[in-house]
Amino acid sequence: MQLIEKIQKLKTQRNAVILAHNYQVDEVQDIADFTGDSLGLSIEASKTDADVIVFCGVHFMAETAAILSPKKTVLLPDLNAGCPMADMINAEQLTKLKAKHPDAVVVSYVNSTAEVKALSDYCCTSSNAVDLVKAIPADKRIFFVPDQHLGRYVIEQTGRDMILYPGYCSSHARIMAQDVLDLKEQYPHAIVLAHPECNEDVKKIADEKLSTGHMLKYAKQSKATEFIIATEPGIIHSLKKQNPGKKFYPATMRAICPNMKKITLEKVLWSLEEMKHIIKVPDAVAIKARGALERMISVVPK
Repeated sequence: MQLIEKIQKLKTQRNAVILAHNYQVDEVQDIADFTGDSLGLSIEASKTDADVIVFCGVHFMAETAAILSPKKTVLLPDLNAGCPMADMINAEQLTKLKAKHPDAVVVSYVNSTAEVKALSDYCCTSSNAVDLVKAIPADKRIFFVPDQHLGRYVIEQTGRDMILYPGYCSSHARIMAQDVLDLKEQYPHAIVLAHPECNEDVKKIADEKLSTGHMLKYAKQSKATEFIIATEPGIIHSLKKQNPGKKFYPATMRAICPNMKKITLEKVLWSLEEMKHIIKVPDAVAIKARGALERMISVVPK
């Protein structure tokens, strides 16, 4: 409690807001002013009157908040909280690929670096990727980076011809179809909710394929009382809090994201005390990346 009180006191002194992704550890989610998915939190950051944003997530999320909120100070409590999928493609690689497909529209998943976003025509999230691709003229070929699994889901839903980059989320890749089937034997009435970042075998046996934000909405509205959750297990904390009469089973604990778990209450406190670590994006990159994000928002309102 003393730690939380110190955080709350400093938050007031700094005029700060704490944002936490759905995959953060429970106690960090509990002290946050807002919890949600990566882009939802960044949009929340752009709306706030706070001077300081403590972003409890991974590096690309803090970058996105800094891009959308250039006049605010964005802090990432642990600089080592990265994203392996975002690191699977860099600006140099994307530039070469664009040269091979000069007529393709580049759509980058928000789970990407600022430099990759800056080279993209649009960004997307797991919750709006399908609607975004549907809004792109049918005669345009699409180059989708970096997540091949989300890309295949979009192709399945839209029938569009897309070139997919072979990136993936290492945490979601550890969820196996057999994990889900084993739980289904134990809980035959449970509804299976799978994130689009899961591999195709898992998505085939899921009842619903949903982003984290949509999982929370679905669980709240559903009459079902048992759910198997095929995504990073951190979201189960929010699912249980919002649905106290329902039960949620993680598909596997192997899907824990070690980067998401790097941020602790102590690091949030140190971040506010020392104003570390400030995330800045060079203006030239930020302007172009903001354009891709804003084009997404204009086509598919959040």
